[in-house]
Amino acid sequence: MSAPAPSTSTSSATRIVIAGAGPAAQALVSQLDRARFTGTITVLSNRDDTPEELLELALLPQVSVRFGQPASHIDAVNRTVATADGMEFAYDQLVIATGSAPVANPVEGAGACLSYSTIDDAARIGEAVSEVARELGRRPLGILVGNGTAAGQAEAVLRAQGVRPVRTTARPAAVVPGTSGSGFAASAVIFEDGSSMNGDLVVLAEERISRDGLAASAGLRTAPSGGIVISQDFRTSVPGIWALGDAAAFDGVRLGLLVAAASAAGACATQLLTAASAAVPLQAAA
Repeated sequence: MSAPAPSTSTSSATRIVIAGAGPAAQALVSQLDRARFTGTITVLSNRDDTPEELLELALLPQVSVRFGQPASHIDAVNRTVATADGMEFAYDQLVIATGSAPVANPVEGAGACLSYSTIDDAARIGEAVSEVARELGRRPLGILVGNGTAAGQAEAVLRAQGVRPVRTTARPAAVVPGTSGSGFAASAVIFEDGSSMNGDLVVLAEERISRDGLAASAGLRTAPSGGIVISQDFRTSVPGIWALGDAAAFDGVRLGLLVAAASAAGACATQLLTAASAAVPLQAAA
């Protein structure tokens, strides 16, 4: 999806607050900047570190990134967001992009694995597979761990890249690092009973849950399986509040499994610009 068309009609008083600072939030800020949004954008990050991507966004004149200040409460009536340390930010439009978290603790040695949690991981996995295949001089044998939608998508990605996937729904106790120079490969998984599965690379596609804890304070609808319920244009059940990325759920599925972050951010940015230009709350999601 292309970036929203440049707009010069947005009121300079429009305040957009983004709760979260992951890939979806970063893509949204970039899209709004490309569209020459003239209001202010405040990003509330739960990260204490300062990754390069966020530092670049913080240099934009209309953007303020608050590192280590995650949103903790939303007052939807007065349109304010409070952070864990007591700071309060007023908004005209609020976007929740707090992402998702793994259900279980990381498997020992998981850093040597490839992982699949959203559609955006497909490209990274494809690059790593190509590198492993070049080193081996043959089709790699992949061990895929997981079940559910994410694992199904990961299997399709691996097959499309020429990998012979062997799938297991049993969770391993540990991952054995491989010898590939890619830096993201493992050769085997070991289970609690001492049995193992050997391959050329390991992909973890384990269950994740949306970080939708802000929904309760704002009275937002959530999906039974987790995630803030959104309409096709990213509106939540409360006017003025939108959700993006893995914090959102469309038709009961995490948005990250349905739409790439850049595409979703482009579409959401268009809606935000329209709402800012109209300067009136849009109808909430049904």
